[in-house]
Formats: sequence, structure tokens, C-alpha cells
Amino acid sequence: MSAGRLAQAGLVALCALPALLSVGRLWLGVADPADYLTRQSGWWALTWLIATLTVSPLAVLLHAPRLIAFRRTLGLTAFAYASAHLSVYVAQVAPTPSVLLDDLVGSPYIVAGFAAWLMLLPLAVTSSKYWMKRLGRSWARLHRLVYPALMLGCLHYLWLTKSDYREPALLTAIATLLLAWRIWRWQRRHRAGSVT
Repeated sequence: MSAGRLAQAGLVALCALPALLSVGRLWLGVADPADYLTRQSGWWALTWLIATLTVSPLAVLLHAPRLIAFRRTLGLTAFAYASAHLSVYVAQVAPTPSVLLDDLVGSPYIVAGFAAWLMLLPLAVTSSKYWMKRLGRSWARLHRLVYPALMLGCLHYLWLTKSDYREPALLTAIATLLLAWRIWRWQRRHRAGSVT
């Protein structure tokens, strides 16, 4: 197995580890399994999404373009955890559709979270090289949806937090820095293009 494939396999194992640990914790017993799964899957979805957007800055700063190869795995992992997060929530409210409707109307954090998941869905579907070739330049434009999805995910976390805001605030600050870096890079390239 090549070094690249070995690194990818290691990353996949790392990405699966939180899910395996959550299953183990459930097996040992928790007071509220649904609440535990909802919180764990949501936190990891946002964390893996931030990790996905950290790849490009690291590749530039470390002069290691090969790191970009890990971005797809991280992005799909974020979507998988976000889907698990949504599935656990839907499983809880599905028996009472009126509750789901009330949540969508009266709970902005539910709307923000669902909107973030909807934005990630086409990115997961079109993440392969096949879709990259088929969509051409439109592929890059489509995948910019990851930026509003990230901010909506942070907003979702901030809104549902009741007391201790330190963790959601930290993740939001990191996400903001990552987006600021991208804006700075875009402005720098734009200015360089204007000069030439």
C-alpha cells in the first residue's frame, strides 16, 4: 500500500473513531441516549467541517499541497455526522409531525441547522472526480456553499446553547478566521490580477 493510501486509511479510521466511541458509551449506558447522540453527532459534524476548511490554509502555510487530498474525506465525514445528527432529531419528532412543524416555525436554530445540512447535501453528492469533470467551473462555485453552511452550523450551535457559550464561541471564532483567511487570499489574488 502506498504512503498516500495508507494516510487516507488512517484518516478514515480517525474519522470513524468518535462514532465508535459514542456507540461504546451508549453500550455502557447514558441517562438520555437520544440527547447524547444528538449532541455528539452535532459537535463532531461542526468540528469535522472546520477541519475540512483547515486543510487549505495548512497546505499553503506548510507548503504541502498533498494535504488537499484529505479534504474530500473530511468533508464527507462532516456530512455523515451531520446526517446522523439530523436523523436522530427526526427519529425523535417523527411520531408527532406537529412538533416538527412547530420547531421549523418557532425554532430558528432548527431552521439554521437544516439549511446547513441542505447546503452540504449537493456537495457530498458531487464530491467525486466524475462530478468535478462534469460540472467544470460550476463545481467550484457550487462547493462555495460550504462557507454559508459552516456559518449556519455555528449559528445553530450558538442558538441552541443555553448557558456555557465558550465552546460554540470558540468554534465560531475558528470558523470566522478560516473564512477571513479565504477572503484575504481572494483579495490578494484579485489585486495581483488587476496589476498585471
